Amino acid sequence: MIHSMTAFSRQQKAFPWGTIVWEVRSVNQRFLETYFRQPEAFRELEPKLREFVRGKLKRGKVESTLRFEAAESLEGDVAVNQALAKQLSEALNTLSEHFDNTQPIDLVALMRWPGLLATPEADFAEIHKAALDLYSDAIKDLISVRKREGEQLKNIILERVAGLLEQVEFVRQRMPDIMKWQRQRIKDRFEEANVEMDNDRVEQEMVLLAQRVDVAEELDRLDTHLTEVKRVASEGGSVGRRLDFLMQELNREANTLSSKSINAEITAASVEMKVLIEQMREQIQNIE
Repeated sequence: MIHSMTAFSRQQKAFPWGTIVWEVRSVNQRFLETYFRQPEAFRELEPKLREFVRGKLKRGKVESTLRFEAAESLEGDVAVNQALAKQLSEALNTLSEHFDNTQPIDLVALMRWPGLLATPEADFAEIHKAALDLYSDAIKDLISVRKREGEQLKNIILERVAGLLEQVEFVRQRMPDIMKWQRQRIKDRFEEANVEMDNDRVEQEMVLLAQRVDVAEELDRLDTHLTEVKRVASEGGSVGRRLDFLMQELNREANTLSSKSINAEITAASVEMKVLIEQMREQIQNIE
C-alpha cells in the first residue's frame, strides 16, 4: 500500500498525576527528518522517540510536540526537610557561641539552602513510560492517516495513467493516416508549383520523413513505463523515489514525441501527456 507523507495525529490521555498530549505532523521531505519539542523533564526520551520513528517511517519531515499538565496533587504543598533543618539549627547555635552576632537569622535566605525545601516527587519513570506508550499510539494513528491519503494518491495516479494510455493509443492509431496526409501534402505542393512529380523522389522523401517522425519506439517505451507505474503503485511500500524516476522517463519520451510531431493532433496529444505527467509528479512528491 502507498503511504502519503502528509498527515497529522493528536493523542491525549489523562492520568491521576496529569495529562499528556502528543501532536505529530508530517510533510513531504526527500529523507526522514525528525524534530521534537517537549518539556525539559522529558528531554531524555528523545533518543528512544527518534529511534521509534525511524523504525516506522521511511521518508518525511516529522514534527512531534509533547505537552504535559501536572495534576494539582502532583504540585502539592512545599515540605520542609526536618532532619536537615535540625542540623542547620544546631550548626547555627554552635556558630553563635563563637561569634558575637546579634542579628536575627534570615529565614528567607536560609530557605535557599539546597534540599531544605521540597515538593512531593512524582514517579517520572511511570510518567515517561506513559508518554512513550501514547507516542506509539500517535505514530500508529499517523500511519493510518498516511495510508488513507496514500490510497487516494494511488487512485489519482492510476487515473492519470489511464489518460496517458489513451493518448498513446490515439497517437499510435493516427500515425498511418498522418503519413498518408503528409504524402498528399507533398504531392499537392508539386502540383501547385507546376513541377513534374518524380515518383521515385517522392518515395525517397517519404522514407526519410518516416524515419525522422517514426515514434513507434517512443510509444513502446511510454507503454512500458506506464505499465511499471501501475505495478509499482499497486505493489506499494516506500515507492516515492521510484515513481519520481519514472516520471522523468515519461516526460523524456513525451518531449521526444512532441519534437517529432508534424501534425497538430500529435502535438496536442504530446502536450496533454506532459500535463498528465506533471499532475502525477506533483502528487508523487507527497508519497513516501
